[in-house]
Amino acid sequence: MFTTASLILADVGLSTIVWWLLVGLIAGFLASVVMRGGGYGVIGDIVVGLVGALIGGFLAGLLGLGSNSLIGSIIIAFIGACILIAILRAVSRGTVRR
Repeated sequence: MFTTASLILADVGLSTIVWWLLVGLIAGFLASVVMRGGGYGVIGDIVVGLVGALIGGFLAGLLGLGSNSLIGSIIIAFIGACILIAILRAVSRGTVRR
């Protein structure tokens, strides 16, 4: 397992990670604005954007869509982040806050 993970991560450079974080931040911020939430802060928006990118990428793959451009990646991540926020809100409505 460790060997496989290190082989996969060996091809990921610092610039790639910075681009992932940038796409996650933009997608998470836009999704929190569109979904009319208070936002989750910088780190929260990055996490929402990155998880949203996974969701959006999975759904885009199922539909046969893909993107090799920065704008296309942001759009796919944005759609996934909106879906994630909607799911989080639906789940959190069932819980009572004190």
